[in-house]
Amino acid sequence: MDASDRDLLAALIAHEQFRDDYAGGGVDPDGTRHGEYGIRHVTPEAYEPIGRQRATRLPETWAEQYGALPGPLAEALRRQAYDALTEADAVHHLNGLGEEEHHDWASVHGEFHELVVVDRRAGRLTLLVAADD
Repeated sequence: MDASDRDLLAALIAHEQFRDDYAGGGVDPDGTRHGEYGIRHVTPEAYEPIGRQRATRLPETWAEQYGALPGPLAEALRRQAYDALTEADAVHHLNGLGEEEHHDWASVHGEFHELVVVDRRAGRLTLLVAADD
């Protein structure tokens, strides 16, 4: 039986590496490393499914907010982000935290974007994060 996307998101969030990476090298359940919301508010319900076009536009907009990217950086972004989005069966955007939530100093919905890319053919989940750090 195939796991649902909700099951995959729950397993990803519960994984120790996700929690360590998300908290910036160590989990502090009451900490505010990634905002006042803390990791305890990151649940499968906080992610919304979005289409490939919108999913691709989020990192493009974030990456190009200060102008055109240098060639090597644009190529790395293509290989590491856009290729994964092209192969995606589903993409989920962290969007259920509320407009008032902040990541470090910036709005979660402005300067911080998190996408979970599901590629069932490859048996892979890819976590794409565009952030100030």
